[in-house]
Amino acid sequence: MPSEGRCWETLKALRSSDKGRLCYYRDWLLRREENQPLSETSPSSTSASALDQPSFVPKSPDASSAFSPASPATPNGTKGKDESQHTESMVLQSSRGIKVEGCVRMYELVHRMKGTEGLRLWQEEQERKVQALSEMASEQLKRFDEWKELKQHKEFQDLREVMEKSSREALGHQEKLKAEHRHRAKILNLKLREAEQQRVKQAEQERLRKEEGQIRLRALYALQEEMLQLSQQLDASEQHKALLKVDLAAFQTRGNQLCSLISGIIRASSESSYPTAESQAEAERALREMRDLLMNLGQEITRACEDKRRQDEEEAQVKLQEAQMQQGPEAHKEPPAPSQGPGGKQNEDLQVKVQDITMQWYQQLQDASMQCVLTFEGLTNSKDSQAKKIKMDLQKAATIPVSQISTIAGSKLKEIFDKIHSLLSGKPVQSGGRSVSVTLNPQGLDFVQYKLAEKFVKQGEEEVASHHEAAFPIAVVASGIWELHPRVGDLILAHLHKKCPYSVPFYPTFKEGMALEDYQRMLGYQVKDSKVEQQDNFLKRMSGMIRLYAAIIQLRWPYGNRQEIHPHGLNHGWRWLAQILNMEPLSDVTATLLFDFLEVCGNALMKQYQVQFWKMLILIKEDYFPRIEAITSSGQMGSFIRLKQFLEKCLQHKDIPVPKGFLTSSFWRS
Repeated sequence: MPSEGRCWETLKALRSSDKGRLCYYRDWLLRREENQPLSETSPSSTSASALDQPSFVPKSPDASSAFSPASPATPNGTKGKDESQHTESMVLQSSRGIKVEGCVRMYELVHRMKGTEGLRLWQEEQERKVQALSEMASEQLKRFDEWKELKQHKEFQDLREVMEKSSREALGHQEKLKAEHRHRAKILNLKLREAEQQRVKQAEQERLRKEEGQIRLRALYALQEEMLQLSQQLDASEQHKALLKVDLAAFQTRGNQLCSLISGIIRASSESSYPTAESQAEAERALREMRDLLMNLGQEITRACEDKRRQDEEEAQVKLQEAQMQQGPEAHKEPPAPSQGPGGKQNEDLQVKVQDITMQWYQQLQDASMQCVLTFEGLTNSKDSQAKKIKMDLQKAATIPVSQISTIAGSKLKEIFDKIHSLLSGKPVQSGGRSVSVTLNPQGLDFVQYKLAEKFVKQGEEEVASHHEAAFPIAVVASGIWELHPRVGDLILAHLHKKCPYSVPFYPTFKEGMALEDYQRMLGYQVKDSKVEQQDNFLKRMSGMIRLYAAIIQLRWPYGNRQEIHPHGLNHGWRWLAQILNMEPLSDVTATLLFDFLEVCGNALMKQYQVQFWKMLILIKEDYFPRIEAITSSGQMGSFIRLKQFLEKCLQHKDIPVPKGFLTSSFWRS
């Protein structure tokens, strides 16, 4: 084994030597054996040829010693010795060579296998590296492509964002322009609409101004016409100049001044296109002053005529007394008693005839009513179709709202009042789907005032007679209209006195030569085809009108001017009650009217006059009841008993109840 180690060391040494890097033949041994016979004849040449082989490399010290120069062959050695040595060396060399060759080949095989394995591993390593490099290059290429694609995408995205931003900015700018355009268009439309509305408003104002101007102008013409008629009446009073104690010229001068004032107002209005409200108000004040002037003159004439009549009666009485004195004492006879009280006692305190001042007031109202009828006579008797249409429209506009008054809500009642007030003020109102105004005809205002007053009284005659509670809403509207339009109030009284003379109070007397039907009409009865209405129906109508009158004197329009006094207040009710108690009672009529009046107005009179009112009730119970009872037949005691029970109950409780249907504050809030 030590020899093998040395062989491997030798081989390693040889390999690292210069000769080890030389090429040699592995089959040199075979070649030598083939050439052996040749070497036997020339050992020196064989030896030399063996040494000359480039592939021969001694593998061990033993082998190298066979070729060492220290054992050269001597020429003188023996042949046997040389052959034996040669044979041994050959054998030794052959076995060793084979072994060496095997080792070499094994080494080479191992080395080759290692080289092949190393090469394979290297190739595999290189292939892996190449694969890795290829994969890395592929990945890098992919990353590059991805980066390039990302860059392109980013550039595209940036470009798209820039485009979108530009588009948004453009759209925003466009929307802003649109918004500004819409805003400007809106402002322009508003300005145009305002301008159009202003133009329409101005046109409407101008139209209304013209209409109002025309209405005022017509009203002024109507006022001037009435003023001229009143002036003619003033001039007609010249025939009474001898009776008057006042200067008639002063009345005429003032009347001429008022006529000139209205003429001047109309002339100035014509120059300034249309009259103003102030001009119309001034003309109305002048007309009212003219009416007052004529009324004062009429009162003076009436007073003068009454004084003249009284003077004539006194003179006639004096002459009669002188004639009786001349005829002797037998001519003196007592005149018959005007009335007998209970038990046949003469009643010197009561009278049948109304007081003179009350009769004058009654006559003035009737004269004013007749004058009003004469004023619009041209309208009522006109044959013109247009005038007839205007008359019909005005009559409907005046009467229909009054017909609608009942125990309705306060808000509805105010609408009716406003409509009537607007009609009387000359403003156009809607009636039957058409616009109606009193200015459509110069006589329109007088016609409407007359028909309106007539309708109020007719409502009392019909509606209040059937439904006592309706007296209050009708009365409050009539009172409000009366306060704003005094002439309507005078016409209401004129109609009321004519249909119900007991509201004055006035008991018409039968005159010689008068037809019975005419006298019955004067008493308030309705006569149709020579037939007089039933007493119950007559009392029912009288009751309705007295109830309406009693409601009017205590009610005021709640939306009017509270600082002004009532145009016909409770003092007139007190006067009526005092005067009717100073007159002889009428069977069935007086008891009915006293009950209706006290039931409606008694509570208000109690609050107003207090102790004096209770004294009057006691007077009625103690003094007047016997007189009523004395003239009342057994079949007519119902009204007397009703009045007596009512009065006794009030005196017992010392209170008069509020009438049923009286308008409270809750009524106006409804």
